[in-house]
Amino acid sequence: MDKSSLLRLIVAILTATNTVLTALGLPIIPDDLVNSIVIIAGYGFELWAMWRNNYISAKGRAQKDVLKREGLD
Repeated sequence: MDKSSLLRLIVAILTATNTVLTALGLPIIPDDLVNSIVIIAGYGFELWAMWRNNYISAKGRAQKDVLKREGLD
């Protein structure tokens, strides 16, 4: 299992565990921490999506040039 798959598995287990325990009145992760994590993750995702979808890197600019040359842009 690669690192990213393992990380997603751990996050899913923590999320499910916290959801069940919160429903039982015993949250393991405080709401303030959850909100902070969501804000940081959302910001990170926005940056990643902007980077992936806007041809910013040298590789991306080269890909855009190929698309233009082939008439696919």
